[in-house]
Amino acid sequence: MARIAGVDLPKDKRIEVALCYIYGIGPSLGKRILAQTGVNPDTKVRDLSEGEASRIREVIERQYTVEGDLRREVNLNIKRLIEIGSYRGIRHRHGLPVHGQRTRTNARTKKGARKTVAGRRRTVSRK
Repeated sequence: MARIAGVDLPKDKRIEVALCYIYGIGPSLGKRILAQTGVNPDTKVRDLSEGEASRIREVIERQYTVEGDLRREVNLNIKRLIEIGSYRGIRHRHGLPVHGQRTRTNARTKKGARKTVAGRRRTVSRK
């Protein structure tokens, strides 16, 4: 099992897919890293030689911000937005969508489970 950037990569997957298990590396960045290092994307992680793994590890450490450093950077950016009181910071503070999505419907992921309020029944008009 290859360990890159503090993450154990699954040994039965192709290296191109396995690199996506590292926070901050998606499919396109994974392809770019493999092209830089000259590693075949179809190679399984268990078939990686130690030299190939070390080349991948070195490129990621040298050129990209991943895992803990990236998580810390994102959290600091969000804290900065909250501190300066920007619109995006206020949305983060209140747990609402930040990028302009509608909230009348379809904001359940960000807002969490429904909180029912007493006395808010719909009145049915009867004739």
